[in-house]
Amino acid sequence: MKVVFAEAQKEHDPQLCYASGALVPAAEVPERGTRLLRAAQAAGLKRDRPHDYGLDWISKVHSARYLHYFEHIFTRWSRIEGSSAEVIPGIQPGARDGTYPASAVAQAGWHHSDTASPITEFTWGSALWSAHTAAHAALKVIDGEDSCYALCRPPGHHASAEVAGGFCYLNNTAVCAEILRSLHARVAILDVDVHHGNGTQDIFYDRPDIFTISIHADPLRFYPFFWGHAEEHGTGDGLGYNFNLPLPRGTADDEYAAALNVALERIRTFNADALVVALGLDAYKGDPLSGLAITTSGFARIGEQIGMLRLPTVIVQEGGYLSNALGKNLSAFLDGFRKIHAG
Repeated sequence: MKVVFAEAQKEHDPQLCYASGALVPAAEVPERGTRLLRAAQAAGLKRDRPHDYGLDWISKVHSARYLHYFEHIFTRWSRIEGSSAEVIPGIQPGARDGTYPASAVAQAGWHHSDTASPITEFTWGSALWSAHTAAHAALKVIDGEDSCYALCRPPGHHASAEVAGGFCYLNNTAVCAEILRSLHARVAILDVDVHHGNGTQDIFYDRPDIFTISIHADPLRFYPFFWGHAEEHGTGDGLGYNFNLPLPRGTADDEYAAALNVALERIRTFNADALVVALGLDAYKGDPLSGLAITTSGFARIGEQIGMLRLPTVIVQEGGYLSNALGKNLSAFLDGFRKIHAG
């Protein structure tokens, strides 16, 4: 198994974001990539650097309007007298069913679901390379490798076709699924981040060929709040192809393993030909943003359980924030997955 990562992903370095109405230091920082890369290499994964795949795959996931906004908004924002150093929306529509605005300030509100996805001078470039990282890993699997780890940073699973949010800008997991779908008839996405993958759900909500499953802390009182509930099953042709498993806050290893077995059985029933794992390490009991209580050995167990599917698999990094165990948790997951997947 290889780890894919580009140095340019570190250039996105937001300083602040709003949480509960207060400006706080950003939690999604370049050091995440440094620690995770070190841990992956210590676990024996050889590093691969992605190619520039342009916008071909990204544009299958995101609208042209959103990509144009994202590429140019920092420059436009910087021309506004008295504007903040980073793009953070100050006004947002109650619903995105009105007229699309021309103002940079209004477009920022239109294209962000929250105030936790600031855009800096380097965010567009870093997010592009994060998506290229995902594409590279998926193409490795398309070419015959049984699995690959895409160290995507910034993450992506909260980003929908036109909306950034929750530290996410381009949906790397969705890019992987689209690439795998070019070869495989049925692709499953299993999101094990502590937060529901609302962007991924939204992108594929009416699709029967990509089955989206998310196991996460119950969003009734946890981000992203409005999505990720058990009654969300898909719509139109996609009805029945979205499955959420919200868990009580503080859920630990044994209860999580039981829920994961339910999700894995649904993937088997779907007869998936390939798998994308949206790997969040923020379910860790000591993660700064955690809502669950998974231990390091618990992550090894999660890796083993997923490995038992023995499907062509792309592992895409989502959340997991700075703690002393961040690298250990990744190594535990990768060791558990490879031990069973290759068996």
